[in-house]
Amino acid sequence: MANLFVGNLPYTCDDANLAGVFAKAGTVVSAKVITDKYSGRSRGFGFVQMSSDEETKKAIELLNGSDFEGRPLVVNEARPPKTGNV
Repeated sequence: MANLFVGNLPYTCDDANLAGVFAKAGTVVSAKVITDKYSGRSRGFGFVQMSSDEETKKAIELLNGSDFEGRPLVVNEARPPKTGNV
């Protein structure tokens, strides 16, 4: 199962809204909107995990560039975080 990066989210979006959008593509294992730790406000991006690789691919095809509350979503496979010092 791949983790999906979802960008260009409206700042009003929460975890439940995000999961609802991705439910169109299949079973959502987890959906998390990243928030600012001080204000609690959305930072405009999040991560979604689908239940299978097929659903992950379907979500990218179906939702990348689609309109969500007036904003085109950016959906692609999340890259692992960078580790170590540069």
